[in-house]
Amino acid sequence: MKALKLSLTSFLAATMLFTSCQTTRPTADTTGTSTGTTTTTEKKGMNKTTKGGIIGAGSGAVIGGIIGNKMGNTAAGAIIGAAVGGATGAVIGRRMDKQAEELEKSMENANVERVGEAIRINFDSGILFATNSAELSASAKQDIAKLAKTLKEYEGTNVIIEGHTDNTGSYELNQKLSERRAQSVLNYAKSLGVEASRLQAKGYSYDQPIADNSTVAGRQQNRRVEIIIVANEEMKKAAESGELK
Repeated sequence: MKALKLSLTSFLAATMLFTSCQTTRPTADTTGTSTGTTTTTEKKGMNKTTKGGIIGAGSGAVIGGIIGNKMGNTAAGAIIGAAVGGATGAVIGRRMDKQAEELEKSMENANVERVGEAIRINFDSGILFATNSAELSASAKQDIAKLAKTLKEYEGTNVIIEGHTDNTGSYELNQKLSERRAQSVLNYAKSLGVEASRLQAKGYSYDQPIADNSTVAGRQQNRRVEIIIVANEEMKKAAESGELK
């Protein structure tokens, strides 16, 4: 999982660098007047918030498509679809930076990533559930309790919970299992006080692999629950008006 995190982070950084290296194009102000060129040096040292603003602003469908191919269309679609970009997106990004940092410190069994203006959490299903089961393990409940705590502290987000399987067994059985597992995580988070209106559970059977299903290691990576945290309309309006700090 750590290797996947580093790979995705490096990939996004390379994509941003590629975008920033187009140094000969003049930038323009709101009146259409040229104000100079953007240099590679100006883009160096971009933090996660800045990258989020650029992705959200739509460096565009090309970057969106690249992220989609790397992450799987479901998570990427949620992240890109919720992004606003620009200064508002940068404010949201800073908020997400803080939340992601807290989550990463407290959730030892999960891979926490900041992508665009969102947070993506990846749980190996083997940590959450027994084989062919949707009943949460004791350690899984501890991690979800930590997640629920930060969700209640950081309001203004929607949470999408996705269940994924490998391709062992029939599609129908895996679809039902992926749905049940996602719903189990949702139900437990809700029981801990997270508002139901913020939570959505989806199952994708083995439609969204992130590794090779022909190998044992690949199948293990594909058996997972992903949680995507994105800004809701309330947070977007607060960021736009300057109320969100």
